[in-house]
Amino acid sequence: MNQYSVILYYNYTPIPDAEAYREKHHLFCLENNLLGRIIVASEGLNGTVSGLKEDCDKYMNWLENDPIFAGTNFDFKVESHQKHAFNKLHVRVKEEIVNSDLPVNPLERTGTHLEPADFKNMYKNDPDVVLVDMRSNYEHSVGRFKGAITFDMETLRELPEHISEIEHLKKKKIITYCTGGIKCEKASAYLLDQGFENVYQLHGGIIKYGLEEGGEDFEGKCYVFDNRVTTEVNSVNPEVISKCHICDTNSDHMINCANPECNEHLAICPSCLKEMDGACSNECKEHPRKRPYNPEGYYSKQSDNYTAEFGFKSRQRTKVVY
Repeated sequence: MNQYSVILYYNYTPIPDAEAYREKHHLFCLENNLLGRIIVASEGLNGTVSGLKEDCDKYMNWLENDPIFAGTNFDFKVESHQKHAFNKLHVRVKEEIVNSDLPVNPLERTGTHLEPADFKNMYKNDPDVVLVDMRSNYEHSVGRFKGAITFDMETLRELPEHISEIEHLKKKKIITYCTGGIKCEKASAYLLDQGFENVYQLHGGIIKYGLEEGGEDFEGKCYVFDNRVTTEVNSVNPEVISKCHICDTNSDHMINCANPECNEHLAICPSCLKEMDGACSNECKEHPRKRPYNPEGYYSKQSDNYTAEFGFKSRQRTKVVY
């Protein structure tokens, strides 16, 4: 029985004092047994959080009733899970809620939002539509929409280097998509700045499309940044598109290499993963720092015994004035 929830959300709303807000947010998560990754910036909030369903419901209600976000919509994407999807809690202050370095402000201009049903209608019935995947290469290697254009980029910061690949499509209807929608807020704004005339974005991303429209025509699985590594989104016409890095058979078993100095994201079937002891190559298998075999293929970063409570308390101690 799935007693836990995994919540994906973002909100582009100015936060006057990001450091102070981070402390308040961190404390609430600690008090309610929530784990995950939350990014706070002056431009807004971005998070993926897991916890018992009742704790997650309390968290969403707390966010929606915070005066900072009055009049805004979080558009939470909520999936069920049998356990926590994270091992730790991190609440960090950064310059952006998604790393992009793009000179745009989605609060001023961004691509037109398409709800999943409208996206599905345009995607399937409008011949003038072109889908553009704004995720990293390792993400779309395990799953993507049929016919979508993908870029060989590691992060969204590399988007300007790939614009030339779609320059000839400026008069087409461009629909951008990503995991939960956050990357497309800035990516679609950037396309508009580069002269693309009709730019749209899948509101809520692949996850919301899967929840509301059954994920039809999404091939493979959706890469996610938690212990699950990937999640099923297509319950209508599912298909495996990725191949095992070792034996080249069809496999959507996405893992991180057990060698921390490699940590490559790639698909390896369970049989090969066991044979390779969690590694992606013989060199990584023999590496002296290789982590113990994990059949799920997910490894937490080494953090010197960091805990969420320790991080919160250590910041509080630095505020003491003698």
